[in-house]
Amino acid sequence: MEKRVLVLNLDHSPVAVVTAQKAMTLIFLEKVSSLSFYNSYSIRTVDRVFRYPAVIRLNEYKNIPFKGVLLNRNNLFKRDGGECQYCGSKKNLTIDHVVPRSKGGKTNWSNLITACHRCNVVKGDKTPEQTGLVLRTQPFKPSLSFFLAEYAERKAEEWLPFLGVKAF
Repeated sequence: MEKRVLVLNLDHSPVAVVTAQKAMTLIFLEKVSSLSFYNSYSIRTVDRVFRYPAVIRLNEYKNIPFKGVLLNRNNLFKRDGGECQYCGSKKNLTIDHVVPRSKGGKTNWSNLITACHRCNVVKGDKTPEQTGLVLRTQPFKPSLSFFLAEYAERKAEEWLPFLGVKAF
């Protein structure tokens, strides 16, 4: 399985995740600098061995418009760790508006959470306070670094120092 390479802008903000082939092309064209390598991996050619890059940085700042993290079911479940934000269950998950839409609640990152079917039915068209349910964590709008860190914890620990998060 091929490892991915984190691309940082000149200011060290995450820009993209690319394949090793793309990263090596950028390195040879001198468009990026390598900041970190995977220790137990290498790239071999007929007559040379190269260190496998883990993190590269652009040599020139690129103004990339921030698009934000897409609000969808998959990303919401990832943000909430795949568990109900009321009881912690990992089964029969749905999406719940903390403040119901009928009461003026918006469909945005700070008002949506992952909830199990049971808690969602108990809460119904009320606020958590009205039903006695307590949120385990407050909903928030995640950054790109948040999702990259989640990936890094599983597959690329070398990225963590560059994402501004603590290693677990």
